[in-house]
Amino acid sequence: MKNISLILLFSVLAFSCKTNEKTTENIKQTTNTAVGDTITISGKNLEYDILIIEPGFNYWLKSTAKPQGFHNQGYLENRNFRYVTEWNQRVSQPLRYNSKLYELPVNYQNNIDYGYALNYKLYNYFIYFQNTYKQNLLGGRIPSN
Repeated sequence: MKNISLILLFSVLAFSCKTNEKTTENIKQTTNTAVGDTITISGKNLEYDILIIEPGFNYWLKSTAKPQGFHNQGYLENRNFRYVTEWNQRVSQPLRYNSKLYELPVNYQNNIDYGYALNYKLYNYFIYFQNTYKQNLLGGRIPSN
């Protein structure tokens, strides 16, 4: 189930541009939670979507993760770019890293403003992933939260 969830997570982690405007004031967000801990961030004017399907992630996000606003968007973007870079390197080395954990690359670009909500969820997924599967994406200490 964990492997299927990871496959689904990164197979549906598709970013699609709906408009060229970069106004965050007009973004109306909705967060929907369904069976199987699925978190979707979408909205009428939202430019990018993220769908995370991982058993236990929704509960962990609400109970353990640092609240929104704890880190600023710049911090989250920096960490996400580093996490995604390491993730994609591991995807490209299936003999060295568990190919059941790192099956699909993540399309995250440093020069695109994905907004705070998407960066917050993605950052916290990487923290959750590292703690749940005992992986260390950036070396050093595995962040507990």
